[in-house]
Amino acid sequence: MEARVNLITIWTDDISPMKEFYNKVLGFKIENDLGEYIEFENEGARFALCTREVMYEYSEEYKKKSMGQSFELAFKCKDLDDIDRSYQYIISNGGNAVQEPRNMPWDQRTALFSDPDGNIHEIFVDIK
Repeated sequence: MEARVNLITIWTDDISPMKEFYNKVLGFKIENDLGEYIEFENEGARFALCTREVMYEYSEEYKKKSMGQSFELAFKCKDLDDIDRSYQYIISNGGNAVQEPRNMPWDQRTALFSDPDGNIHEIFVDIK
């Protein structure tokens, strides 16, 4: 095995609002839509959404409800104006507000939002 992430899949029980959010709000273009599996165009690691139900026949583990924040996606912004604009756009188009943009002690301005399933993600810009 190579220690390198090749694919990131977000598992969901309701793919329609997730597809809409990642495509229309965050701007990921759909590369492949098989209904219960959607892969987006992404530089680097492949990025997808998939219903848990697809995997039920392979493992009972996919039937377990997940609890807590298991992962975070972080999206880099161009500049300070971009992070504020992006945050407002995401929140006014279906993202859930978690933390408004603010300067952090590690020399970044960050903001947090969640997707329709409640997964918390970050947008950031370096301020130094």
